[in-house]
Amino acid sequence: MTHPEKMLESVFHSCEQMIRKGSSSFYHAFSGLPSPRKEAVYVIYAFCRMIDDSVDEPERSPYSIYELRGHFMQLDRAEGHFIWPALRWLFVTFPQLDQQPFLSQMDGQLRDLSVTHYDSMEQLEDYCYLVAGTVGEMLLPVLREDRSEAAVEAGIRLGKAMQIVNIMRDVGEDRDRGRRYIPLELMQKHGYSEAAWLRGEINSDFKAMLGELKEIALNWFQKGLADVESYPPASGMAVELAATFYASILNAIEDNDYDVYTKRAFVSDEDKHMMFGLILAQYDAHVMEAASTAVS
Repeated sequence: MTHPEKMLESVFHSCEQMIRKGSSSFYHAFSGLPSPRKEAVYVIYAFCRMIDDSVDEPERSPYSIYELRGHFMQLDRAEGHFIWPALRWLFVTFPQLDQQPFLSQMDGQLRDLSVTHYDSMEQLEDYCYLVAGTVGEMLLPVLREDRSEAAVEAGIRLGKAMQIVNIMRDVGEDRDRGRRYIPLELMQKHGYSEAAWLRGEINSDFKAMLGELKEIALNWFQKGLADVESYPPASGMAVELAATFYASILNAIEDNDYDVYTKRAFVSDEDKHMMFGLILAQYDAHVMEAASTAVS
């Protein structure tokens, strides 16, 4: 193995460790992809994780959000971290991949530094696009060869649906950080006050409010998966797995009686394996074999 190959192997391993540690759902969903799609997903996840951490946990991040943006804008010269050769490989291997979704992702995370409370659903949807719909745009050229308008829109909707799930799951964590993503207009619609939010009060109004957010997320999940059969089989299965794993967090929130202030909703490994088996059975035998090897 030549030196560049060894370096890339080390880079991919580092990215894989980040997704494995940061999101077991995404890792199990995408680890069955063939190369180089699999490695590309790992790289995209790792960079998005770094962007997110630079804002949410700046004391633990190797770069500030501004430094990340600066290095990304001069990617050909960026050094000092495995993410830079990883990203250079990504854009060379998938030349159809555009840099704009990555920049928009950073714009969304930068918004967290200035906008901490949301007033309208329109504002929230715009934020969901920036921090999560963009991930759908990043993944699309990696997961399939074509780039139809319908496929792009579906990918964006899946990303936004997942972000709504994040927002519902993390109400308590975000409140402790001084952030309220649930829009004031939605709170007022259901008669749930900001004082109740600050107290962490769970009542019928709160449950109805989260129920409406759940319906929005499920609608976006449904539309995002409407064309999943148009993906290459392995990619389609990965997308469906990721969406199913994430959507099931909504059930976990209900199982916790909507206590998103003191409990973190999660999906058990047993439930994930059950969902994995059900989706796996829908795909071709060669895809099943590759995926089964990846998760064993």
